[in-house]
Amino acid sequence: MKFIHISDIHIGAKPDSNYPWGVMREKEILSSFNRIIDICNEKEIDLLLISGDLFHKQPLIRELKEVNYSFEKLIKTKVIIIAGNHDYIGARSNYVGFDWCNGVHMLMEEDMDSIYLEDINTEVYGFSYHTRDITKPMYNKVRPGCEERINILLAHGGDEKNIPIDKKAVLNNGFDYVALGHIHKPELFGERMAYAGSLEPLDKNETGPRGYIMGEIIKEEVISHIHLDFIPHSVREYVKVELPIQPSFTNGALMDMAKAKIKEYGEQNIYIFQITGFRDADISFQKEDIYSLGNVIEVIDDTVPDYDFEALYQENQDNMIGLYIKGIKVQSEKVKNQEVVGKKALYYGLEALLGAKVR
Repeated sequence: MKFIHISDIHIGAKPDSNYPWGVMREKEILSSFNRIIDICNEKEIDLLLISGDLFHKQPLIRELKEVNYSFEKLIKTKVIIIAGNHDYIGARSNYVGFDWCNGVHMLMEEDMDSIYLEDINTEVYGFSYHTRDITKPMYNKVRPGCEERINILLAHGGDEKNIPIDKKAVLNNGFDYVALGHIHKPELFGERMAYAGSLEPLDKNETGPRGYIMGEIIKEEVISHIHLDFIPHSVREYVKVELPIQPSFTNGALMDMAKAKIKEYGEQNIYIFQITGFRDADISFQKEDIYSLGNVIEVIDDTVPDYDFEALYQENQDNMIGLYIKGIKVQSEKVKNQEVVGKKALYYGLEALLGAKVR
């Protein structure tokens, strides 16, 4: 049985709405989802698992109809869905009573339920959120009812507010695969449990690849064999890049380094640049210039001027500045990376002592 596991699609979300590329992000989220439908057909996938937060909030009828239209394009793939904490089934939820197309099944109950797909000998267990937060562990003691079937647990949660999960306990409960949602970073736990992560990253803290899990389960009597692959899929990634500079660097040199990194990692991606190191005391980097290079969401300047602190000490041995430099030198010898730590501490301390006049 071949399957694809996706989660946290968040259709309707508008990441980075205040940035030039933000106009495209909402459309890219839907586009990523629709490409999954195409992949299901191309790879002749038997089962598409959606472990919560298909939508960013309570779905509108028109949004459900659009997604259902996409599902109608599936040739052989069955679909199982649960609602997560974002698209939970509230009192007025449009999920209630919605008529999904053939082959699409939603586990609507707020208590554990299951559906058996006879043609692929697969039973999928799970339930939907009916409130935004569920603080009780709900999955730790769930066990499948028939060992001869391929048994899958579809689950959404993993933190204090959203169903704490004892992963070791769940792994030992007899499921052939546990398809997790809610945590947006993809992660595999052994061979039988995984967070698929979000299809698209939703904010600058979600750095790294985003995509889906593709897997295959072969079951012979009660013994199953499983193979899982994480497949990167997102249109863009948030990429955090360090720009290490030296005192000889000018603004022009820094810009060239940033341009090269954008070319290396891809112009479509969204960048967080962190400038590190010691700069010429006469140079002040113009961060706004870096923002103009493309999809740059943040520039962090962690540089400090490369002062000759020994010369400063010699000039100020008899005053508070000299005493301060001497004291910091003693402390910096006790820590790792003492040159960097010491120089940074000296700079910030001297700036405070001199009323920000050391430049």
